Amino acid sequence: MKKIYNFTLILIMSYCFSSCVGELEISPLTSLDQDVVWSNEANAMTVLMGCYKGNIPYNNTGFESDWLSYSGLMFLEFASDNAFDRRATTTGNSSLHKLSDGTLNASNGSINNYWRNAYLKIARCNRFIENVDKVPTQQPIIDRMKSEARFLRAVQYFYLSQYFGDVPLITNTLTPEEANLVEKNTKAQIILFVEKELNEISEILPRYKDLKASELGRSTAQVSLAFLGRLYLADKQFTKAAQAYKKIIDWGDNQLDPDYQSIFLPANKHSNENIFSTQYLESLAGNGLTQHALPAISKGWHLICPLGSLFEAYDYVDGTPFSYENSLYDPTDLSKNRDPRLRYTLLVNNADFAGNKYICHPDSSRSLDQLGAGKQTTYTGFGLRKYFDEGYSGNLLQYGANTVVVRYAEVLLGYLEAELEAGTVITRQLLDQTINLVRGRATVNMPPVTETDRDKLRPILRNERRVELALEGHRYWDLLRWGIAHEVLNGDFYGAPFPGAKNMRKKGGQTDPNDRWFVITRNFRNPQDYQWPIPQSEQDINPNLR
Repeated sequence: MKKIYNFTLILIMSYCFSSCVGELEISPLTSLDQDVVWSNEANAMTVLMGCYKGNIPYNNTGFESDWLSYSGLMFLEFASDNAFDRRATTTGNSSLHKLSDGTLNASNGSINNYWRNAYLKIARCNRFIENVDKVPTQQPIIDRMKSEARFLRAVQYFYLSQYFGDVPLITNTLTPEEANLVEKNTKAQIILFVEKELNEISEILPRYKDLKASELGRSTAQVSLAFLGRLYLADKQFTKAAQAYKKIIDWGDNQLDPDYQSIFLPANKHSNENIFSTQYLESLAGNGLTQHALPAISKGWHLICPLGSLFEAYDYVDGTPFSYENSLYDPTDLSKNRDPRLRYTLLVNNADFAGNKYICHPDSSRSLDQLGAGKQTTYTGFGLRKYFDEGYSGNLLQYGANTVVVRYAEVLLGYLEAELEAGTVITRQLLDQTINLVRGRATVNMPPVTETDRDKLRPILRNERRVELALEGHRYWDLLRWGIAHEVLNGDFYGAPFPGAKNMRKKGGQTDPNDRWFVITRNFRNPQDYQWPIPQSEQDINPNLR
């Protein structure tokens, strides 16, 4: 009889089981591991789920614990023009902000966390890949499990290549002595490895449509191809990127959800649009996003503070770009007459949220969320609405929403970008099959894009990607791969406008022409900030990494 395992429950089990299988970093398997771990399919599945989980914390907060955790993914927005980390002002302790403020160095705590946790996960995957053939079960089952571990390992190397560049390529279990002597491979070598792995496993992993309900959250051919598309976009292999994305589209297993806001909420977290997500389960294996990002009136810490630059990226409902001079602009209701995704994503002053009024006006001294009064509140005049079930009343460290890693909307926009940059003739049909599907979903219903000139379409597409995928962890990477981070992340950044406010933060005592709250100045350096340095602690141990 074929065994069926519930993915999320096994993830929880793997958290407990991992303490029984010894260190999973570099030490060889013990005799107990050999006898027990690989003795049956159920144990092997539990170890595989430990590879999925990596260092993602459950029922707690965490910082850069894993590329695919909510904090590891979403908090990279702090280095972009989309969001500001409140800790950068209240404690001066935001190593993520330092990725783009001109002070990035090898002692940065965030890059150390990303590096360490990536290689811990790679070591777990290597161990699994080396031993899973010992399991007494059917070969197709072994092939699938091994391909899942290869996918998780390839994803780690994808992120390492994108941010660090040249890094060690380790595909087998190492002794401590060997680990301390590894040498760097070139970024090109890492990309070739990831490309080969993703291509091969996309032919082995099941398609999304073939996942059973109990398997939702496991990797599929689609997510392998989606990461392959990302890899090719960043490496400017645009024809190959288009082919990878087109295969996902032609299969037809995934579609856009008509309800944009719902796909980030627990009730609809398994929406067909969400190709791959990090799994959480309320209470048993929840996350701390609610604690980290809810406003003060909802007892949150309000770490995620969207910037005015993101607010200004949303068009008006008639499709015209935002400007403060447009007659549709209403300073008393900042989401009025705007792309509906603005109000699905951001909290603005006086917005209704979870049965309360979100009041962050700098003159509102009685509000828990007053801006600029030294409280644990927004530092920009904006808050986060995306991801939050406004009826949730549970523990703020045990929220059950998944972290969406790959959505079908990204596939459509990535396909259009690949075709545009490959030099393909842009037609209205292509626009209607991609960007206009995204803009035209029922709860968004923005006017279609008609521009077919490549140079004019490029900024439109990039802005669409920004607002559609806002605060999902893409923007910083996009700015790096487009080679425009040194242009975008240099200069002054502002928050929300508060016309007539008495308590305003101004730069140099000068009132902003649009009455906006001054936030910060960024000083992204070209070229050094385009690549993260290998952590100093690693260089100190191993001179080969210098």
